[in-house]
Amino acid sequence: MQPISLDNMLINEIQLGTGLNQAVESGRRADFSLMLALLSSELMENTPQDNEPEQIQTEQQLRAYFELPSPQPLTTSEHCYQRSADQAKAFHESGIASTRLLHGLQPTALTFPAENTKGLPEDLFHNLSIHERRKLPPEEPRPISASPKSLYTSLIHAKRTSELYHAA
Repeated sequence: MQPISLDNMLINEIQLGTGLNQAVESGRRADFSLMLALLSSELMENTPQDNEPEQIQTEQQLRAYFELPSPQPLTTSEHCYQRSADQAKAFHESGIASTRLLHGLQPTALTFPAENTKGLPEDLFHNLSIHERRKLPPEEPRPISASPKSLYTSLIHAKRTSELYHAA
């Protein structure tokens, strides 16, 4: 092993040669700790390494890469009721294996909350009196689905409907 002066700090373990390995193999702890202490802790002296920037992939990109279906929705959507009906039909016709296959291909929602209960559980909502139900904040209004093309027909339909109710 070549002599090491304190003026020339070691940059990396390659400069120690086989001395570090021999100290470990022969069990010379003092030599090993001295060699480790001589290594420079200056970060600017370390050998530069080119790290590739990590590409952050979104969940949708990973699902497309691994050809996975969309994740199981938390609450119901317009397709969940039809999917659950298809799964029930498959269970009665073919058994649990086909139901599991359908659930894997097109998962249904985890919860089916009650509708028109203003966000409350169904049993709690039906336990309220009519006066307490009126005090509840209104549900979010649905957007009006009026278009200029169908406005004229909608107005005629509304006029005819009101004429029928007033005539009777």
